[in-house]
Amino acid sequence: MKTLFAGSALALVLCAGTAYAEDTSACLITKTDTNPFFVKMKEGASAKADELGIELNTYAGKIDGDVETQVAAVESCIAAGAKGILITPSDSRALTPVVGKAREAGLLVIALDTPFEPIDAADATFATDNFLAGELIGKWAAAKMEDPSKAKIALLDLNPSQVSVDYLRDNGFLNGFGIDIKDPTKMGDEDDPRIVGNDVTNGNEEGGRTAMENLLQKDPEVNLVYTINEPAAAGAYEALKAVGLEDQALIVSVDGGCPGVRNVEAGVIGATSMQFPLKMASMGIEAIKAFADSGEKPQASEGLEFTNTGVELVTDQPVDGIPSITSQEALEKCWG
Repeated sequence: MKTLFAGSALALVLCAGTAYAEDTSACLITKTDTNPFFVKMKEGASAKADELGIELNTYAGKIDGDVETQVAAVESCIAAGAKGILITPSDSRALTPVVGKAREAGLLVIALDTPFEPIDAADATFATDNFLAGELIGKWAAAKMEDPSKAKIALLDLNPSQVSVDYLRDNGFLNGFGIDIKDPTKMGDEDDPRIVGNDVTNGNEEGGRTAMENLLQKDPEVNLVYTINEPAAAGAYEALKAVGLEDQALIVSVDGGCPGVRNVEAGVIGATSMQFPLKMASMGIEAIKAFADSGEKPQASEGLEFTNTGVELVTDQPVDGIPSITSQEALEKCWG
């Protein structure tokens, strides 16, 4: 396996090499190489590539939203003659032209976790049902609150680009909670008075803390916090704790990383939706191998436009009618 870290000028560093057949190679391009979700994704892809005898080159953006680096990485994969690309697009619209170039060059392009827009810009998508992931935590939150009509909701999203994974989770949560969503491909256009506001986190703890501070300034009585992922949830909790409001607000999230599951166990997060990045990446490598061997392309799950890699609600406060697993059970399945 070759591990390549892509900077703005695509400075590539060769970390390890193994002799494989030159005509069987693949690329994994993630949003960052620091988020535990993408670390686990890389682990799954690397293990499966080693098992199947595929040379794997991996690239990562510097931060979530680093489109330039991902574009350069795709172009490098085309030039290297890779058989396929697995990519978690930082911007599901802006990267569509360059993956189109890859497909025209004969590469199989599979989106992981974040669908392209349109979704058929890639040959296939292996992902969590992100709308369902949001819907599960929304339904759970509505069931747990004594009076959902008195909710004051802070929505901590990803970034201003409003990529598909971002609006799917956000709108899924609102739908599950019982709030009317307007355009299902946008965030922040709702008119429900229970929504205090939206802010962005870049999917990390620092961003979650800052976004929570901003929304508390708008309304210090926030009692329900939705976050795009668990690092953002951890930051939101720290912001609430700093002003003595950690017991006022219920926090829900999406991810299923081990730190997030431990935060469910500790009561920091009330519930989270677990997804399976290792499975996504392993399936992606298997699909590239099948394509290299036979030209076969993967098929979507029945009734969906993508291959559903599963989601489970994790909480130690179960509610009737919403299937869930406990934090102890989730610790056997978590990642990071």
